[in-house]
Amino acid sequence: MGVLTDLARDTQISIPSAGHMISFYAFGVVIGAPIIALFSSRFSLKHILLFLAALCVLGNAIFTFSSSYTMLAIGRLVSGFPHGAFFGVGAIILSKIAPPGKVTMAVAGMVSGMTVANLLGIPIGTWLGHAFSWRYTFLLIAAFDVIVIASIIFWVPDLFDKSDARLSEQFRFLKAPEPWLIFLATLFGNAGVFAWFSYIKPYMLYVTGFTETFMTFIMMFVGLGMVLGNIVSGKLSARFSPLRIAATTDGIIVLSLVMLFLFADVKGAALGLAFICCAGLFALSAPLQILLLQNAKGGEMLGAAGGQMAFNLGSAVGAYCGGMMLTLGFAYNYVALPAALLSFSAMSALLAYGYVKNRRHERVIAPSA
Repeated sequence: MGVLTDLARDTQISIPSAGHMISFYAFGVVIGAPIIALFSSRFSLKHILLFLAALCVLGNAIFTFSSSYTMLAIGRLVSGFPHGAFFGVGAIILSKIAPPGKVTMAVAGMVSGMTVANLLGIPIGTWLGHAFSWRYTFLLIAAFDVIVIASIIFWVPDLFDKSDARLSEQFRFLKAPEPWLIFLATLFGNAGVFAWFSYIKPYMLYVTGFTETFMTFIMMFVGLGMVLGNIVSGKLSARFSPLRIAATTDGIIVLSLVMLFLFADVKGAALGLAFICCAGLFALSAPLQILLLQNAKGGEMLGAAGGQMAFNLGSAVGAYCGGMMLTLGFAYNYVALPAALLSFSAMSALLAYGYVKNRRHERVIAPSA
């Protein structure tokens, strides 16, 4: 997002077309996550992580040195392939090495790693793209992925995920409506934020009126929102159910997006609302993952992969919906309207999940009563 305008200008493509690169990355995640999930038992989890990190190097290298739309798209597709599987495999490794009762905290720690990466990496990448070239941003990512490979070699234990359940049994949890409603909530929730966030740079530059040099601060500020959103969500989990946290967060995001449309030209309001919106994005992560684990008994790996697929498919849908408003000729603040509608759909899916869950609970209790 931080180098969107630089990428479009350098490669002579439109900003909506540059936004499609976010969608290609997300489609890579959607393709990669289930493939790795289905074949994870054949290889060491450590070796799978090494393969995925190597794909990150390859994809970002292709993207760095490409100029045509086709090669840029291929680079992003390859870069996205490891994303969902990496988090799925990471969650399984944590479930095996974390102390009893600390697995959820360990997974939250993994998610917090991504939020800190957003806090530091996005501003650095934005600054590099503006001061030098967007290509330096992705070259730095590829170099950092080499460090990731070394970290896996030295620090990750050699473990296997040997499941006794047959493949067909791992899909059994999908017969119930509850996991599908969580998938929908994940997809629409991420799509809602990304429909606006994908175009945050032109929004802040051309509508709100910030200067190019201020964008680094803006990206750092919203990155801080992501970090704090994840932390606050974790703290609230001790007092409230994952469903209540997720549904309330989606409601707050809807209101924030509507106000981002209405007050786009007010700098203080746009900054504060952007902070709230991005905080909400990562406040959703942990409770939605917990809900998925609770409703994917016997198919936890597929559930985790499905959650990552829904999350990143939401990124693709959101970037496309936001770009569609620009293609139709609307101003950049109008991307917040489909964003709000998508986030409202996410909240509705969670409310439907709560209704279905309560009805199922009532049917279980009724015979004994």
